[in-house]
Amino acid sequence: MRVKTGADVLAEGTAHPWLTGGARIGLVTNPTGITADFVSTVDVCASLVDAQLTALFACEHGLSGELQAGIPFSDSEHPRYGIPVYSLYGIHKKPQPYMLADVDTVLFDIQDVGVRYYTYASTLFQMMEACGEAGKRLLVLDRPNPLGGVEVEGGLLKDGFESFVGAWATSIRNGMTIGELALLVNAEHHVPCELEVIAMEGWRRSMTFTETGLPWMMPSPNMPTVDTVRAYAGTCLLEGTNVSEGRGTTRPFEWLGAPWIDGQQLADAMQSHKLGGVHFHPVYMTPAFSKHARERCGGVRLFVTEERHFRSVETGLLLLHEIAIRYPEQFEWLEPPRKGSRYFIDLLTGGGEVRETIGDGRGLFRLMAAWREQEKMWQERRRPYLLYDE
Repeated sequence: MRVKTGADVLAEGTAHPWLTGGARIGLVTNPTGITADFVSTVDVCASLVDAQLTALFACEHGLSGELQAGIPFSDSEHPRYGIPVYSLYGIHKKPQPYMLADVDTVLFDIQDVGVRYYTYASTLFQMMEACGEAGKRLLVLDRPNPLGGVEVEGGLLKDGFESFVGAWATSIRNGMTIGELALLVNAEHHVPCELEVIAMEGWRRSMTFTETGLPWMMPSPNMPTVDTVRAYAGTCLLEGTNVSEGRGTTRPFEWLGAPWIDGQQLADAMQSHKLGGVHFHPVYMTPAFSKHARERCGGVRLFVTEERHFRSVETGLLLLHEIAIRYPEQFEWLEPPRKGSRYFIDLLTGGGEVRETIGDGRGLFRLMAAWREQEKMWQERRRPYLLYDE
């Protein structure tokens, strides 16, 4: 049986009391907001007979999903429906009162990837806070976690390291659907909103995304396939360094490299760790944009051979370690953008330990052991909010 997302359940005519009586609704979405038969959630909401779609909200990459990472954009108007499209990745990342003035209920329908760095959950948390302050309701249309709902991985974000790439004290791989995550954060938030989730039908936590039977619509320009998502939780850590994480190539996050890396040497070093579920192969690439654009780079490509045994975050840590000890003259952490601000790697990892430990083998393995204990804490903390069985 094919899984039905929250959007599919809504499109099939399931009535929700918040979407009746002429309710004015706003929708946070992007190209991933589609039904299993490829109908946009924008069109689904516009066709609701007892509610009125009055506003759209766009997060990073834009409503149409075409913008590269980190590019801000302004408010606009929807070309077909003539309603405002409010930017939540421009001057404001948190919805402002004027954006919610003509809305009674906000719907959220975006495919998340289950990784703390990905900014869509941060947008959801900001919307939850804004709705709580404005007395608006929030309805999440749930979607699968493409990394599954069983395994979690990575340390918890520490106080003082909150940012848009780490907005809540979760593990790096959270093992939750976006709806479950919203329930947890709302319960822990100091300004909770009136929130409900339209749950999926037929999804189990142990499912791979392929097993859902759902179409994969890339959630951002550098997340083209589910293979990309599997690697991303680990190789996104390279964003905090001068090593290319594969942006500007045909294999973002599955390939990483730099002009000064010997791909065979790095592949051999990584293979020597005998990590489960992954193979490293030397590959040369020339990024078309981003880091080392138009430079020939040595590097490695990750092949995930057994998805359920692949520890992506630990793989990313070991990649950082092997590169740092082999290329100490060339490897660099990206400097903080301004005096007094955080290193980007610290924001990604949720603390300073990784930057301070990389290069020290014993220290790194102690950190990994500490993170595994934090994973157990996260497993227990999330348990009351899980909506689906294994």
